[in-house]
Amino acid sequence: MNRNSGALSLLAGLLLLIVLVSGCKSSSLSPSVSASNSKLGTPMKEEPSVAFRDLHGANITLASFKGKVVLVNFWATYCEPCRTEIPWLIEFQRQYASKGFTVLGVGMDDEGANVVQPWVQTTTFDVNGQPTLMDYPIVIGDDDVADKFGGLWAYPTSFLVTRDGKIAKKYIGLINKEDLEKQIQTLLGS
Repeated sequence: MNRNSGALSLLAGLLLLIVLVSGCKSSSLSPSVSASNSKLGTPMKEEPSVAFRDLHGANITLASFKGKVVLVNFWATYCEPCRTEIPWLIEFQRQYASKGFTVLGVGMDDEGANVVQPWVQTTTFDVNGQPTLMDYPIVIGDDDVADKFGGLWAYPTSFLVTRDGKIAKKYIGLINKEDLEKQIQTLLGS
């Protein structure tokens, strides 16, 4: 291997690491939703007043989950870091649902339910050695929904919402599984 190919390999490895750590950039984000937006990073005391459409077109409000700890997870089918954390989210859903926790997956593909619905129905993930479909509520998001959360610049982005509707934590990029689990346990009083 010559010096140039070694440098190229190192550069490719660093780029892959950056994508895995920071998340996938959204191709559809409007200029008003950018890293320079002053709303980004501003903690929200209350959950945003937002309504989503589920995969069958029914309206679901975030307020309808009041009384539960909710992880609102913005993701896209093309996002590799999203695919990495989905099995963890399935595990959390299974482990903590009976204690008042739910994941709310917000599919952000530009094509909406036309792409997200078949993907959710056919894509399996290895969860404890078993091929498993996403088994938590999935809704469709768009730039207007993202704006209500202060804007997004990468996928995945997740918001951990308390039982009384306050945003406890924002995760940009791939979550830290152990940190998130500790946060969930704390908010559930486990």
